[in-house]
Amino acid sequence: MSSFEKKQAEKYMRHAIELGRKGMQAGDGGPFGTVIVKNGEIIGEGWNRVIATNDPTAHGEMMAIRDACKRTNSFILSGCDLYTSGEPCPMCLGAIYWARIDRIFYGFGVQDAAEIGFDDRFIYEQLAKPLEQRQIPEIQVLDSEALEVLKVYAANPDRIKY
Repeated sequence: MSSFEKKQAEKYMRHAIELGRKGMQAGDGGPFGTVIVKNGEIIGEGWNRVIATNDPTAHGEMMAIRDACKRTNSFILSGCDLYTSGEPCPMCLGAIYWARIDRIFYGFGVQDAAEIGFDDRFIYEQLAKPLEQRQIPEIQVLDSEALEVLKVYAANPDRIKY
């Protein structure tokens, strides 16, 4: 892993923790706060807003990614570090990879969150299983029609690749 400045990392992590605390105290959701930093500047921040928005995807990391993308007018966040009060869940981790964020710094771990009811182990276990063994069935329908649209998209020389 590349090196980092501990005092700077602690500064951004304290900010993420404080966002989680404020969101929790406001009744927005769990104690999860996140900041995204590029070149020493916070370009995005968020906190868990699942309860406030009735949106199960409104985790702190997701909100911070949305904020940073809006502020930078880009869906690519390479060159950025993400600081989050809790280790990212599978959904947030996927979004972090899609956004191409360089590094993740986190406070409490997945096991710590599980101990108070935020248990992501079930999702990790489901993802490790073959499709036919997962609790939520995944059923392919109209694959040839869907594939046709995918091929048209792929053939468009003007498409924005991501």
